[in-house]
Amino acid sequence: MPIQSKLPAVGTTIFTVMSALATEHGAINLSQGFPDYPCDADLLGALGEAAQQGFNQYAPMAGLPALRQAIAAKLLAQHSISVHPDVEITVTAGATQALFTAIATVLHAGDEAILLDPSYDSYAPSILAQGGRPVHIPLYAPDFAVDWSRVEAAVTPRTRLILINNPNNPATSIFSPEDLDALAAIAERHDLLVLADEVYEHLVYDGQSHQSVLAHPALRARSFAVYSFGKTFHATGWKVGYCVAPRELTAEFRKIHQFLVFAVNTPAQHALAAHLTKPDTWQGLPEFFQKKRDLLAPGLQAAGFRLLPSQGTYFQLAEYSALRPDLDDVAFARWLTIEYGVASIPVSAFYQAPPTQKIVRFCFAKQETTLLAASERLAKLRA
Repeated sequence: MPIQSKLPAVGTTIFTVMSALATEHGAINLSQGFPDYPCDADLLGALGEAAQQGFNQYAPMAGLPALRQAIAAKLLAQHSISVHPDVEITVTAGATQALFTAIATVLHAGDEAILLDPSYDSYAPSILAQGGRPVHIPLYAPDFAVDWSRVEAAVTPRTRLILINNPNNPATSIFSPEDLDALAAIAERHDLLVLADEVYEHLVYDGQSHQSVLAHPALRARSFAVYSFGKTFHATGWKVGYCVAPRELTAEFRKIHQFLVFAVNTPAQHALAAHLTKPDTWQGLPEFFQKKRDLLAPGLQAAGFRLLPSQGTYFQLAEYSALRPDLDDVAFARWLTIEYGVASIPVSAFYQAPPTQKIVRFCFAKQETTLLAASERLAKLRA
């Protein structure tokens, strides 16, 4: 039957492409962002216990009350903010579902949403699927700083939403308090909503702190903030996340949410609720991942890469012009995978109109042995 595609320009994601190429050539996969080490044994035990105790039927649509209460307690301890677990927190089937749901809640056909490129690859398709128009504002290496005057100049009468990713994947940059002040001023002047992808909230390095929209009063009142237990507890395959928003926004969010998934994995919610009450399970994440970042960095530098600052996320950007200036980043990532057995992601995949740059992204959420093996392979670039 004939069908007119809502996403005619969308094909297979670069993550799927590079992971498949890595498998085909026996490469170490530092492309797709997932750990290759096990989850906490206590979390796995809690999952099994919940299933054995019979918690295998539908959870409440908004999420298990115990989990929402644990999330609220964590936000109070983390940011000294009070969030009502019943009317401001919704458990979702991963962060991507939460992002799609928030976008579907806000946008009507013809509406516009502002994105900061490089942006995660699900954002623009989610906007287009609603009949909306993504408006891309490019950020540039090495610091990927936001020109807020350019953001405000992009606002039109059709603009409804500004979408931010903090810490930013793949830019690995973080927002300052001044960035949030500038964002809030624009949102208030033009009466815009904000969708904040904060899934890497705990992965901020070198003694810096995460600046959440939830801790900024003006943004708190007009933002959806999205989080991922997959990122926090090394369980990306569980696909459990949550969205925090004011009561009125949450009520509209849940209208869409209930017809997308209705409820989220029940035994996983029980396990996460128990695990989240132990602050040490998330408070030590900056040090845990910074050690991995600093383990991979010398190997990349010795191989001839120039490293860009990695302030957050579990990724490292690397400029390769000293190695193969003749190749664009897509060709370089393929060449590196096939010839040297290490897979990365070309950063151009995250731009609507890629700038002239030669940068690839490596994931360091891996075992030490994996990172050292990758460094050993990359050393052959200078052999």
